[in-house]
Amino acid sequence: MAVSSFSITPITLQPKLETIHGLGLVLPRYSINSHFRKNLTGVSLRRNTVVVSAITGASGTGTEKESVDLLDTVKILDLKGNEIPISDLWKDRKAVVAFARHFGCVLCRKRAAYLAAKKDVMDASGVALVLIGPGSIEQANTFVEQTKFEGEVYADPDHASYEALKFVSGVSVTFTPKAALKIIESYMEGYRQDWKLSFMKDTVERGGWQQGGILVAGPGKDNIFYIRKDKEAGDDPPIEEILKACCA
Repeated sequence: MAVSSFSITPITLQPKLETIHGLGLVLPRYSINSHFRKNLTGVSLRRNTVVVSAITGASGTGTEKESVDLLDTVKILDLKGNEIPISDLWKDRKAVVAFARHFGCVLCRKRAAYLAAKKDVMDASGVALVLIGPGSIEQANTFVEQTKFEGEVYADPDHASYEALKFVSGVSVTFTPKAALKIIESYMEGYRQDWKLSFMKDTVERGGWQQGGILVAGPGKDNIFYIRKDKEAGDDPPIEEILKACCA
């Protein structure tokens, strides 16, 4: 279906949800009124300043060096529920590690696909492709079954890696005009949100507002070459940028 042009009207985040007809997609409006704010108990509305950064080895300074140190204490779960230190993912190899918003997210499924499309390039360079999601191993296994993602998948139910890397979270970085447009584009390309996964306890307790990012690291636990933090939902960097960091 060809679309010549369209416009997006301003949206306001309120308790009442609006349906984008033809897509089966429900999105809140964009600004937040006082009544809705009261119902968002425990939800962060912050919008952090995000800087795209590339750091080499242990020479990163400031916040990034602190993040590298904190990652050394983070443990994640493989698809069988085994706990492993996250730094083991790149201790003995180079890896591209993508962090999803959550396992049901339509934008994360598109991210997984656009990275997997270059897996042959990564394989030729000896680079592993990894995806981590904030959720349970059950959600992670369902994600693999549905997407047929060919990389490695791990679960971070405690969001420990997201907190260590200081990835942003909040309503204001989840429901943005750009994110809404990317959701529409993703649906038109055939990607779908899994609403059952999206409303499971592991995701709902955090509000579903978590954003992710991408890093390139290894070999060596402290050898992180590249960190890209999403500024908002669907904020994918150009694939050429990732390949330059991992495979050049």
